[in-house]
Amino acid sequence: MRGVSDHATSPAPVPLRRPARAREPLWRDLVGEVLRRERLAQGRTLKEVAEAARISMPYLSELERGRKEASSEVLAAAARALGLGLGDLLIRVHSLLAARSGAVPGALSAAVPHRGGLCLAA
Repeated sequence: MRGVSDHATSPAPVPLRRPARAREPLWRDLVGEVLRRERLAQGRTLKEVAEAARISMPYLSELERGRKEASSEVLAAAARALGLGLGDLLIRVHSLLAARSGAVPGALSAAVPHRGGLCLAA
Protein backbone atom coordinates (compact mmCIF):
# COMPACT_ATOMS: atom_id res chain seq x y z
CA MET A 1 0.00 0.00 0.00
CA ARG A 2 1.15 3.39 -0.84
CA GLY A 3 -0.63 5.24 1.98
CA VAL A 4 -3.12 6.89 -0.34
CA SER A 5 -6.75 6.49 0.51
CA ASP A 6 -8.94 4.70 -1.95
CA HIS A 7 -11.81 7.04 -1.08
CA ALA A 8 -12.55 9.70 -3.64
CA THR A 9 -12.50 13.18 -2.22
CA SER A 10 -15.83 14.93 -2.49
CA PRO A 11 -16.18 18.67 -2.76
CA ALA A 12 -17.32 20.56 0.29
CA PRO A 13 -21.08 20.97 0.43
CA VAL A 14 -22.33 24.22 -1.03
CA PRO A 15 -24.52 26.12 1.43
CA LEU A 16 -28.05 26.79 0.22
CA ARG A 17 -28.65 30.42 -0.59
CA ARG A 18 -31.89 31.94 0.44
CA PRO A 19 -33.48 34.43 -1.90
CA ALA A 20 -32.48 37.93 -0.92
CA ARG A 21 -35.26 39.88 0.73
CA ALA A 22 -35.77 43.41 -0.33
CA ARG A 23 -34.31 45.79 2.23
CA GLU A 24 -37.03 47.33 4.32
CA PRO A 25 -36.97 51.12 3.97
CA LEU A 26 -35.65 53.15 6.85
CA TRP A 27 -38.05 55.31 8.86
CA ARG A 28 -36.06 58.45 8.15
CA ASP A 29 -36.20 57.80 4.39
CA LEU A 30 -39.98 57.41 4.47
CA VAL A 31 -40.53 60.48 6.63
CA GLY A 32 -38.31 62.54 4.37
CA GLU A 33 -40.10 61.37 1.28
CA VAL A 34 -43.50 62.25 2.75
CA LEU A 35 -42.29 65.69 3.83
CA ARG A 36 -40.82 66.41 0.41
CA ARG A 37 -43.87 65.16 -1.47
CA GLU A 38 -46.18 67.31 0.63
CA ARG A 39 -43.97 70.39 0.28
CA LEU A 40 -43.77 69.99 -3.49
CA ALA A 41 -47.51 69.30 -3.76
CA GLN A 42 -48.08 72.63 -2.05
CA GLY A 43 -45.63 74.36 -4.40
CA ARG A 44 -43.54 75.62 -1.50
CA THR A 45 -39.79 76.05 -1.23
CA LEU A 46 -37.49 74.57 1.37
CA LYS A 47 -36.91 78.07 2.68
CA GLU A 48 -40.63 78.77 3.18
CA VAL A 49 -41.28 75.55 5.04
CA ALA A 50 -38.09 75.73 7.11
CA GLU A 51 -38.97 79.28 8.23
CA ALA A 52 -42.52 78.25 9.11
CA ALA A 53 -41.20 75.26 11.07
CA ARG A 54 -38.43 77.37 12.67
CA ILE A 55 -35.72 74.92 11.61
CA SER A 56 -32.76 75.59 9.34
CA MET A 57 -33.14 75.11 5.62
CA PRO A 58 -30.12 72.75 5.39
CA TYR A 59 -31.56 70.63 8.22
CA LEU A 60 -34.95 70.37 6.50
CA SER A 61 -33.17 69.40 3.30
CA GLU A 62 -31.31 66.64 5.14
CA LEU A 63 -34.57 65.43 6.67
CA GLU A 64 -36.20 65.25 3.26
CA ARG A 65 -33.24 63.28 1.89
CA GLY A 66 -33.36 60.82 4.80
CA ARG A 67 -29.94 61.89 6.08
CA LYS A 68 -31.09 62.89 9.59
CA GLU A 69 -33.19 61.26 12.29
CA ALA A 70 -35.50 64.01 13.54
CA SER A 71 -36.87 64.34 17.05
CA SER A 72 -40.61 64.19 17.54
CA GLU A 73 -40.58 67.94 18.19
CA VAL A 74 -38.91 68.66 14.86
CA LEU A 75 -41.23 66.28 13.02
CA ALA A 76 -44.25 67.93 14.61
CA ALA A 77 -42.94 71.39 13.64
CA ALA A 78 -42.28 70.33 10.04
CA ALA A 79 -45.71 68.72 9.80
CA ARG A 80 -47.40 71.84 11.23
CA ALA A 81 -45.51 74.03 8.76
CA LEU A 82 -47.08 71.93 6.01
CA GLY A 83 -50.55 72.16 7.54
CA LEU A 84 -50.45 68.60 8.87
CA GLY A 85 -50.71 67.18 12.34
CA LEU A 86 -48.13 64.69 13.55
CA GLY A 87 -50.78 61.96 13.21
CA ASP A 88 -51.33 62.93 9.56
CA LEU A 89 -47.62 62.61 8.91
CA LEU A 90 -47.50 59.20 10.60
CA ILE A 91 -50.50 57.94 8.63
CA ARG A 92 -48.88 58.98 5.35
CA VAL A 93 -45.60 57.35 6.34
CA HIS A 94 -47.49 54.17 7.31
CA SER A 95 -49.28 54.12 3.94
CA LEU A 96 -45.99 54.55 2.10
CA LEU A 97 -44.36 51.78 4.14
CA ALA A 98 -47.31 49.46 3.51
CA ALA A 99 -47.12 50.15 -0.22
CA ARG A 100 -43.38 49.47 -0.30
CA SER A 101 -43.48 46.31 1.79
CA GLY A 102 -46.61 44.87 0.24
CA ALA A 103 -48.36 44.88 3.62
CA VAL A 104 -52.03 45.51 3.91
CA PRO A 105 -52.71 48.95 5.41
CA GLY A 106 -54.51 48.55 8.71
CA ALA A 107 -53.21 45.01 9.24
CA LEU A 108 -51.44 46.06 12.42
CA SER A 109 -54.53 47.73 13.81
CA ALA A 110 -56.51 44.54 13.20
CA ALA A 111 -53.90 42.44 15.00
CA VAL A 112 -53.18 44.77 17.92
CA PRO A 113 -56.05 46.12 19.98
CA HIS A 114 -55.96 49.84 20.59
CA ARG A 115 -58.21 52.44 22.07
CA GLY A 116 -58.77 54.72 19.08
CA GLY A 117 -55.34 56.38 19.23
CA LEU A 118 -52.23 56.02 17.20
CA CYS A 119 -49.97 53.21 18.40
CA LEU A 120 -46.24 53.07 17.66
CA ALA A 121 -43.99 50.20 18.62
CA ALA A 122 -40.24 50.33 18.90
